[in-house]
Amino acid sequence: MRFSASIREAFAIAMRSLRSSKLRSFLTLLGIILATMTLISVMGVIHGMNRYIAEKVIDFGANGFMVVRMAFLGDFNPKKFLALQRKNPQLNREEYAFLKERATLLKDIGIRANTGAAVEYKNLREEGVSIVGGTANMITLANVQAVGGRYFSESEDRTHKSVAFIGHDVKEKFFANVDPVGKTLSIQGRPFEVIGYAKQIGSVFGESQDNYIHIPIETFFKMYGSRRWISFAAQARDYATFHQAQDEVRALLRAYRHVNPKDDDNFAIINQESIANAWERLTGVIAATAIAVVSVFMVVGGVVIMNIMLAVVTERTQEIGIRKSIGARRSDILQQFLIESAVLSGSGGLLGVFIAWVIALLVRNFTPVPMQLPYSAIVIGVGLSAAVGLFFGIYPARQAAKLDPIEALRAEK
Repeated sequence: MRFSASIREAFAIAMRSLRSSKLRSFLTLLGIILATMTLISVMGVIHGMNRYIAEKVIDFGANGFMVVRMAFLGDFNPKKFLALQRKNPQLNREEYAFLKERATLLKDIGIRANTGAAVEYKNLREEGVSIVGGTANMITLANVQAVGGRYFSESEDRTHKSVAFIGHDVKEKFFANVDPVGKTLSIQGRPFEVIGYAKQIGSVFGESQDNYIHIPIETFFKMYGSRRWISFAAQARDYATFHQAQDEVRALLRAYRHVNPKDDDNFAIINQESIANAWERLTGVIAATAIAVVSVFMVVGGVVIMNIMLAVVTERTQEIGIRKSIGARRSDILQQFLIESAVLSGSGGLLGVFIAWVIALLVRNFTPVPMQLPYSAIVIGVGLSAAVGLFFGIYPARQAAKLDPIEALRAEK
């Protein structure tokens, strides 16, 4: 009971001290404020980006993965890129047919390729539309949802039909107020009948993901040739066989290509987990750099707090003497100044949290960066700042606790 009362009294004294010298307190806490603001802002950006990447950028659908010619899940190395270009052959239709026939753990597998092209409708023209060639199952493998019309069929793919399934941006550009199904648009001068349109996906880092047209893969090959950079989209039967399905595809493709058991793959398999892990490794480097910067701010702020607390001890020497003369113990004085130091530093942490929160609001509303403050960052920021105050407040608190009451009472104001 006495301990809790002592804590409350120490906290009340600390708050009065903060309010009595607002400018001095703010200048004292500037380092802590900047450190906490930087820490929480960086954690907010990383947290927001991690969620954004997981939810929007790498959505392969349920149990989905991709087989590609090569992939860089980490730092881009130009020498490695050139080496892989020489070593890794393009994926081809024969390999796709081989996997489709032999793989036993796949629910589905499809082939896709893409390029950019100009699209026209009547007197309207749009450059740089993404033309995606795919098999008829790409609507499920690519996690695309039709909101009007339909996707093309296997028979339309086999017979090279000129049919198109359009993204939301293309619909809004050419058919804003009308149903596009049944209309004919032109892709590089070739007419295509619109048979369906997709649900809006949105943008990634300010870049729209809806500016595309899906056409049958055989039609795509007829227009652009089959020796292009293509990839395979695959889906495991269920989550239990997800990793085994990837291993099976890897083994089959290595066998088809006669890859020596001692040699590395001359292709790459990527999934949501591998990309997320690579992204987290990258953000881990960013976080480590931020922690180094924050540590410098925290140490500087802690040293300033220690100097200020030493000055406070000198200013309140007589008060310490009076408290000791009426029965205050050394532990009471030590506790008082430690709490005061922690409250001072923790207040700076709270202010840093508030500034970071304002920054997060501005960034989220006025930029494409998906910044989100996790509760853990707030707890860490305030807790770390208070811990710095406690650590750097130990020396001033011990100096205050060691004062002789008689000598303290004689001190001049």
